[in-house]
Parts: sequence; structure tokens; C-alpha cells
Amino acid sequence: MSQVQIERGTRASRIFSMAAVIALLGLVALPWWGGPGDMRLAAEMAYYLALAMLWNLLAGYAGLVSVGQQAFIGLGAYAFFYLTSSLGVHVYGAMALAGPFAGLISIPVAFVVFRLRGHYFAIGTWVVAEIFALGASLIEELGAGSGMSLTPAIVRQVSSSRDGRETLEYWMSLGICTIIFAVVYIILRSRQGLALTAIRDSEPASGSLGVNVFRTKLFIYVATATCTGLVGSLIFLQKLRLSPEAGFSVNDWTVVVIFMVVVGGIGTIEGPIIGMLIYILLRELFADFGSLYLILMGVIAVAIMLKAPGGVWGLISERYNLHLFPISRRLMRDETAAARDKSEASDK
Repeated sequence: MSQVQIERGTRASRIFSMAAVIALLGLVALPWWGGPGDMRLAAEMAYYLALAMLWNLLAGYAGLVSVGQQAFIGLGAYAFFYLTSSLGVHVYGAMALAGPFAGLISIPVAFVVFRLRGHYFAIGTWVVAEIFALGASLIEELGAGSGMSLTPAIVRQVSSSRDGRETLEYWMSLGICTIIFAVVYIILRSRQGLALTAIRDSEPASGSLGVNVFRTKLFIYVATATCTGLVGSLIFLQKLRLSPEAGFSVNDWTVVVIFMVVVGGIGTIEGPIIGMLIYILLRELFADFGSLYLILMGVIAVAIMLKAPGGVWGLISERYNLHLFPISRRLMRDETAAARDKSEASDK
């Protein structure tokens, strides 16, 4: 009898893992071989990738297509600004609290929006985000419509020099992106990841197999909100100023992220990486063309959704059978046992 082995890793994934470690080390050393502009661009790519990974986990695996994740960007950012400016909390302590604050707020939000299904859920999450934006614009302690700014004394808590501050903020962006990437990868390789896949494919079927659908969705929703709030605090630490329009911007923090995930490949780990690189490349090449740049992005997104629903990575994966981040289990027949079976058959 031939033996069957269960494997996840492939030769391509192992090679890519080594290349990724080398690339990460190179990025860590960027302050020594790159300039301030390079660090700002790399930091932006890092937090966009983190947001894309989180939205992909929520929509691509849990089936929760949210158009209101900007709510948690704004909540995390406002919590950070209020803690530092009004309560005198140190920058790093405020960042550590901003994410859990957004996660805490997401719990009652989840109990409301989870009552909705399909496109109603997407619209409901967007409405909730707009309610938070309106609320922030009416609260005087948060600067109302004019927003809030970080004082020089708060900024100097990161570093006394501008170069030191830019370097530390870059490392924080890279570190948070790496941690979020690792957390998403670990979740998808766990039993929780199997439950998510089952829920995405069929909620009734997954429930009949013993999956607690509500608890699994709630866990993912709160986890992504917490991480999104943390990223929001980091983004506006770099921007130094926060307003309701900027913090709760659907275009900057949700539409762009959805573009990345859809173009790259929703429901895959590789997709958000590809999509983020495509977005940054298009923006750098065509940003000077104004509205034509936005039209081009829209045309590309529609074309890919029509011709390649699996995104760019879906095309690559299907053609070359390539999996750089294997999260599913594959049945592999043992080669030695297969050769023995062949020999026994020939003897007969």
C-alpha cells in the first residue's frame, strides 16, 4: 500500500521564505542605505499592506465585506491624539491603548452590523463609519470639525531630532506590518482559519459541522478592528494632524485598500502584496495626471474583476501552480512507497 503524507510547504515557498527574510533585513537597514524619501515611501507601503492584509482576512476569508474599516482608523487615531494631548499619556503608551480601544468599540458595532447580510452589511458598516465621523466633528474635546494636532513636545517623545523620529517611525511601520502579517498567517494556518474558509464557502454547512459561526466572525471582526486602530494611530503619528475628514476617509483607507486586494487577488495572502505594489506603482507613475489617474485605476480594477476574478495572483497561481504562503493542507504520496507499489505490480 502506498503511503500518503500531508504537507503544506513547497519548494517554492521555502525558497521564497529565505528571500523574504533577506529582503526584510534589507528593509530594516534602509535608514543606512536610503534617504528620508525612501523611508517615507516604504513606511506608507508597510501600513497600506497591513490594512490590505486585514481587510482581506475580513472579506476574503470571513466573507465580511466591510466598507467601513475607516471607522477604526479614525477611532484609533483619535484615541491616540486624545490620550497624548489631553491626558498626557506617553506616545508609545497611547499607541498601545489605541488599538484595544478600537477593538472594544467594535464589539457593540459587530452586534449591530452582524444582523445585516450581503450588500446590506457593506452599507451598514459604511453608515457606522460616517456616524463616528459626524460624532468626532461635534465633540469639542476632539477639536470638533477643525481636528487636532500633535504639539512639538509630544513629537519629541519619539525622538529629539527629525532624522531620529523619521527612522523610528519607519521602523515602527515596518515592525507593525510584519507583526500583523505574521498574525494573519498564523490565524489562517490554524483551526480558526479552517473555520473561516468553511464559513466563507457556506455558513449553514459550516454550522452543521460544528463551527460556531457568530463567535468566529466576532473574533475576526474585533481582531481586525484592533489591528486597524493600531495602524491608524501610527499613520497619524506620522501625519501630525488629524481631522474627521482625514481620519474617517473612505477613499484613503477603504477604497484604496479594496482596490489593492481585488486587483492582487482576494482570498489569498499573496494578493494584497501584489495589489499594494501595483497601486503604489500606478500612483507614482500617473499621480500627476489628476483625474485621469483615478479613471485608470477604476478601469484596471473593472477589467481585472471581469477577466480575472481571482486577481493578478490568481492568474499566476493557476498557470504555474505556485503557492508562496501555503496555508492549506495537500496530500502528497510518498515516492518510495509509490516505487515499491509499481515494482510489486510489475512482478505480478
